[in-house]
Amino acid sequence: MYSVYQPLVSINETQAFGSGAVTFLPALAQNWTVSPDGMTYTFNLRNNVHFSNGDPFNAYQVWAEMYGFYYLSVNSSAWLFNYPIFNMASVNFGPATIALLNQSGVVNPSAQGIALMQNSSWPIYVKSTYQIVFQLSGPFAYFPGTLVTHTGLMYDVQDLLKHGGFGTPTAINTYYNNNPQLGTGPYVVTSVLLNAYVQFAQDPNYWAKSWTPQQVSAVPIFDPGHYSKIIMYMKPDDLARYTDLSSGAVQIADIQQSSWNLIANNSAYQYFSVPPSVGSLEILVMENHLYPTNITAVRQAIVHAINYTDLSAKAYNGQLAPFMGPEYPIFKDFYDLGNYPLYQYNLTLAKQILTQAGIDVTKFPTFTLNVLTGCISCVNVAQVIQGDLAQIGITVNVNVENPTLYYSIYIGTYADAVQNAQAHGQLTLILGGQGWAPNLYTPLDAFVTFVSNTSLSGNWAGYYRPIVQQCVNEFTSTTNISAVQAVCQQAQQQIYNDAPYGWLGVIHPWLPAGGSIVWKTGVIKSFLVDPTFTGDLVEPILNTVIPGP
Repeated sequence: MYSVYQPLVSINETQAFGSGAVTFLPALAQNWTVSPDGMTYTFNLRNNVHFSNGDPFNAYQVWAEMYGFYYLSVNSSAWLFNYPIFNMASVNFGPATIALLNQSGVVNPSAQGIALMQNSSWPIYVKSTYQIVFQLSGPFAYFPGTLVTHTGLMYDVQDLLKHGGFGTPTAINTYYNNNPQLGTGPYVVTSVLLNAYVQFAQDPNYWAKSWTPQQVSAVPIFDPGHYSKIIMYMKPDDLARYTDLSSGAVQIADIQQSSWNLIANNSAYQYFSVPPSVGSLEILVMENHLYPTNITAVRQAIVHAINYTDLSAKAYNGQLAPFMGPEYPIFKDFYDLGNYPLYQYNLTLAKQILTQAGIDVTKFPTFTLNVLTGCISCVNVAQVIQGDLAQIGITVNVNVENPTLYYSIYIGTYADAVQNAQAHGQLTLILGGQGWAPNLYTPLDAFVTFVSNTSLSGNWAGYYRPIVQQCVNEFTSTTNISAVQAVCQQAQQQIYNDAPYGWLGVIHPWLPAGGSIVWKTGVIKSFLVDPTFTGDLVEPILNTVIPGP
């Protein structure tokens, strides 16, 4: 993604992941200003940047991309990955607007098109060809972090309009199912064979191809690249990937649990480790709207019935570090406010909680625990939990689902989660057991995703409490960090007592079950990775891969 599409904002990865401090850096947005009240961000975009087909990158492209995401979210006020930070009441972006964009275009818009995009009554508006304004509904100091990935990655809207436009929220344009969208990055996709490979080639007309080493050092994600062609193979068999790596057929491979013994403690290989403060969250979802996990005491008993040390050893190669959710440990100012103790394995306590609540587990139905098919490590996790809960008399059936069915059930809003409680079953491993890391690079991300009623995805437990929602709202109501911490500490206490999720741990190696990205010593010198460690991207940023010892 980052090799084809480039973000409006970047981050200082070394500083952020070393200390927990975050520095937002210029990327396609060369710089920006913030109003004194913290509500208006004005971004000045780089000139002379173009997409791989020559279409210019400008503020009109950014404007259209943002409102396109809003439109396809069914006009949700939380269209920016759950973040309710814009007042969309005055926005009327729909078929008529899209028809005007089709007539006007976004390369050299018509006067009518420019007037539309300069409408300052809408929260995002253009001031000039290379200047765009984001007017927030309240101050949010971490707003630039929403533009580091996903929505902040730029694609060519003009090309989209040329090939059918956005489509509709219920029938998104399918042209790009088989054709790559064009980006401003140093690589273009030249060939794809579904479930086999993707081939990339350097763009000979890349806008930053003549940058000096000093310029690249300042913004390393703009590196023009060090290989003329790169092929990324999709091979589901772990041993096949290891065989390709060891024979020299490939330079980098994802190696997971079944072949990890061939990598560990072998000086012939190096592998990538996520910095200690970040990683992929492993979470057990407990459906808060289905009997009997809708009973607080049952959830409290479950979090004390799980043997976290044993789970780490058997399912994660000992690489599962404990954590207290929902916050990511990297955001130290907001992590485990109140310093609550981690949920501990204590069968006596688990049984005592049930007894004191007058709960007879022999009357419980068999619980369903959902995981994804094809993820061996995910099934291992589920089986360990199945055995743990049997010790307190809860019978669990591990249900392995195909991705299409799994995501059709779980991906959706908070309201969808409540409505689909019966289909969910009592338990699931979030993302089927593959872990979850930030959508966007802000400390609000975990709160707004897992425990907010504005969540568009992630709150699979259907969990909501007013005091917790107040924490979410406080993040975007003030720039006073102490005020946010005070409210969120109360939210943390509520979450701790309610136990809506089982916070299993954080995986520091990237891939499930303690695997990682592996390369031969001396073949690869260095590379950057997805700056938010989202887990969506388990590859290096291709243009930053540097060969050599």
